[in-house]
Amino acid sequence: MSRQPEVLVAGEALIDIVQQPGAEPVELPGGSCANVALALGRLGWEPRLATALGDDERGDRLRDWLAVSDVTVDAVVPPSGRTSTAAAVLDATGAARYEFDLSWELPQIDDQPYDAVHVGSIASVLPPGADAVRDLVRRTRRHALVSFDPNARPAITTDAGAARARVEELVSLADVVKVSDEDLGWYFPGVDPADAAAVWGGLGPAVVVVTRGGSGATVVRAGGQRFDVPGVAAVVADTIAAGDTFTAGLLDALLSAGIHGADAYARITALDDDQLVRVVHHAHAAAAITVSRPGADPPTRDELGTP
Repeated sequence: MSRQPEVLVAGEALIDIVQQPGAEPVELPGGSCANVALALGRLGWEPRLATALGDDERGDRLRDWLAVSDVTVDAVVPPSGRTSTAAAVLDATGAARYEFDLSWELPQIDDQPYDAVHVGSIASVLPPGADAVRDLVRRTRRHALVSFDPNARPAITTDAGAARARVEELVSLADVVKVSDEDLGWYFPGVDPADAAAVWGGLGPAVVVVTRGGSGATVVRAGGQRFDVPGVAAVVADTIAAGDTFTAGLLDALLSAGIHGADAYARITALDDDQLVRVVHHAHAAAAITVSRPGADPPTRDELGTP
């Protein structure tokens, strides 16, 4: 029997304080990287999440939420002592706008040879933890599939140029980059998202996948070839964790195909377009389930099926 891949997710876990029009605020566990870890856990990959959590009730809630989905949590207590929060204000369509109360550091991570590493979002740009995330990727990319989702957060970014420089260094180190058209619009104002993705594709990743909400996704390969993959229809409750579930769906499809470890880049570039379409369709299907219900509630293996 083959060994289960060792999967590491490094990044923020926080409490989403969700405010819907005309309703009382509701607190829900979340955070981009925590959502990715949760989704991978529900799909049976038993990931480890390296994060920062306060020694408080919110931190305990996040630990319990992750543990139920077979996520091992390795957390450092931030200097503030409290768990980070994101106030998510939903509009009439269920789309979320965020305001953050954050403290981010990365715990010391052992040097075991992880087979897949995912990083992104706030953790990749917010000091002091962002430096540790970059160093982690530099160390692990020699023996791991590296996935990156920049997930732009203008509300916490005071220097857009510095944020883009950090992000593009990680893009250059990653095998797979998933990014939304909205995020690319922030990093590349006025540039067509597919053209912006082609710029990033030239920095080194095997593939850049641009999500466009319900309109599907655009895949840009390392050689510059690009094609679109239609989305999967869904009745939207809200969009919380949709992109994170999509990322987990991409990783699920790749890991299920045995694509991980030191040869991940070569194996991804060897996939033909039809195979990549199936990978992205699987990610769409995962995200469609998540948006159909409130909060960060990604599918189980029984709900999603195998890639």
